[in-house]
Amino acid sequence: MSELSAVYLPEATIGRLLGSWQPDVPALLLVAVLGGLYGWGVVRVRRRGGAWPPARLAAFVLLGLGTIAVATMSGLAVYDRELFWPAAVQNVGLDLLAPLGLALGDPLRLAVEALPEGGAHRLRRALTGPLVRLLTFPLVSTALVLATELTLYFTPYFATALRVGWLHELMYLHLLAAGCLFVLPVLSREQALPAWCTHPVRAALVFLDGVVDAVPGLVVMTHGTLIAGAWYLHHAPPWSPDVLHDQQLGGGAMLGIAELVSVPFLLVVLAQWVRAERARTAVLDRCLDSELVPTATAEGPAELVRPWWETEAGEVAERMRRQGRGD
Repeated sequence: MSELSAVYLPEATIGRLLGSWQPDVPALLLVAVLGGLYGWGVVRVRRRGGAWPPARLAAFVLLGLGTIAVATMSGLAVYDRELFWPAAVQNVGLDLLAPLGLALGDPLRLAVEALPEGGAHRLRRALTGPLVRLLTFPLVSTALVLATELTLYFTPYFATALRVGWLHELMYLHLLAAGCLFVLPVLSREQALPAWCTHPVRAALVFLDGVVDAVPGLVVMTHGTLIAGAWYLHHAPPWSPDVLHDQQLGGGAMLGIAELVSVPFLLVVLAQWVRAERARTAVLDRCLDSELVPTATAEGPAELVRPWWETEAGEVAERMRRQGRGD
């Protein structure tokens, strides 16, 4: 028993998971760099007389950077080499939850507003470049996220990362980058997606992505073969559940987190859609008001100028004429 207590970690209770932390230097550097750049951008925007919503700052720091820190340095990281389910929660958090938090902070728009005119132009040109457009194309980025998860668990990738420290850190970065490729362009106010990706299309793509994100969890939970089985059979502590049951717990956690993330993601896209429609309606109302201003002629009393939809051709004008006849 003394040998076991020297080799194995104590039982993973809720208290130990919440209170156990270990430093991860590469993750700390990443959090510091991302946080420093974001803070610099907010300061630059405010010094120029602009404003940056505190809610976006909070989402970027707390949900985005906070998830990265929890996934790589909390009790999940302490126990991820002895139990599968903490590693599964880590990975899905970096792949889905952290990108959502970073994207809610809209770092792309912040960078454009904070950079000088030349830098902002170069950034926009890079975002519309062929390689970035290919990688962030919604169907391509969704497939990349799915391929990343399946490759991780059903190739030697994950088992090797458990043994090799630098590959483990690279795996963290790989998961985070794959998730950001889909989420950042969808939620950004910058035109980082093709013109046909309107808000209804984005909502449909987010719904599809939520369905696809559930696949890895279902496969892991129902897979009969152990994932990184040799490692976990050798390192499983005596207090842990059966290794296969541990894997099923991990798959269930992946499935649950994926579905929980998809709901607020879809709600944010729907909220953006509503705001965009309100803004478009407000612009249209101003145009209509300007067309209906009375004008006085030299020959007689003031008369109303005919509205534009009665004199111009086009789909919008025709729709307005049909609506007027219906009324």
